[in-house]
Amino acid sequence: MRIFPIVTAALVCVALYFAILDRDSLIRVAGWFGGGDATSEPAPETADDAETAGTSGAGDEGLVHVTVRRSTAQAAENAVVLRGRTEAVRQVTVAAETSGRIVSEPLRAGASVTEGQLLCEIAPGTRAADLAEAEARVPEARARLTEAEASLVAAGIDARAATSLSESGFASETRAATATASLASAEAAVEAAAAGVRAAEAAIMRAREEIARLSIAAPFDGLLETDTAELGSLMQPGTACATVIQMDPIKLVGFVPEAQVDRIELGARAGARLSTGTEAVGEVTFVSRSADPQTRTFRVEVVVANADQAIRDGQSADILVETPGTPAHLLPASAMTLNDDGTLGVRVVVDGVVEFLPVTMLRDTARGVWLAGLPDEVDVITVGQEFVTAGVRVRVTYEELTQ
Repeated sequence: MRIFPIVTAALVCVALYFAILDRDSLIRVAGWFGGGDATSEPAPETADDAETAGTSGAGDEGLVHVTVRRSTAQAAENAVVLRGRTEAVRQVTVAAETSGRIVSEPLRAGASVTEGQLLCEIAPGTRAADLAEAEARVPEARARLTEAEASLVAAGIDARAATSLSESGFASETRAATATASLASAEAAVEAAAAGVRAAEAAIMRAREEIARLSIAAPFDGLLETDTAELGSLMQPGTACATVIQMDPIKLVGFVPEAQVDRIELGARAGARLSTGTEAVGEVTFVSRSADPQTRTFRVEVVVANADQAIRDGQSADILVETPGTPAHLLPASAMTLNDDGTLGVRVVVDGVVEFLPVTMLRDTARGVWLAGLPDEVDVITVGQEFVTAGVRVRVTYEELTQ
């Protein structure tokens, strides 16, 4: 019962031998069964055979048949492709600047907030009394200043009179020195009183600032990324009240290799496709001047509109940054091949003879690949390029392109 698989495998091996290693014999056998002339020469199978047949005077009968597309260069919109992520334009953790217990109801994460909106309110405690006390000290300090200024005026008059009498010989030098000392003391008293007024006014400002710190407000329009502090929780300076993020507009952040960073300009149009399939369009607003020391890449930021908040912070994104157009040909990817040196290029037909032209692939699209480095008009072999080499004469059929 096992003889049949063995026989089948042997037949397959024989068929593969004739199909791959001895195709001439297979063609002759096929000619016998088809009624053809088994002694006739087979069509050339290699580029060398095709070239020999083409130069033997037999016309196009012995030439390799290839299909050619006549292509004209177009201005291809080139782009730099980056892999990156989305990032909120602003994200701030709002923290307390004073201590106390929260007396406001919490706002939940995801709520929209506007600039200046109350997020957390701290109990005032004795701060209002401290402000009233500071305000009451100001009139007292100003009264002392007024009194010191009056004393200064009187001391000044007395010092001038004593000095004048001493110079005229009607008063002793001791009296003049005493009057001068009294004047200096009055001046010091005025300075101290003025300092007391300034201290009282500063105490008022501190008390008012302390009261202002009781209300923690949103610094800008945005969304709450966390709940605000719970009612009754104790706040200390530096304790977080909530995290606020701004999502409109939003940034796309990518990193460009140093070999391509000069191709990106500020203000260039850029588009992105997110991991969810969402597409966004914006412009480049920042290109780093300093490379990352680990990756040797440069940070690029693109700002896009996000009015509906559909784009989230931290999503992966494929970013394309537009660069100036380059003359290129749109050809099928199958038209590309390698020469004996491993150079990427295409085979073209010039006056019926095959030539190899190196190319640079700009980018791949659904309609084909954009290739640069070719003449403005060129006949590119799209079918049969792997069966010919440079210098071989071929028989050409042109494609009929449909729009």
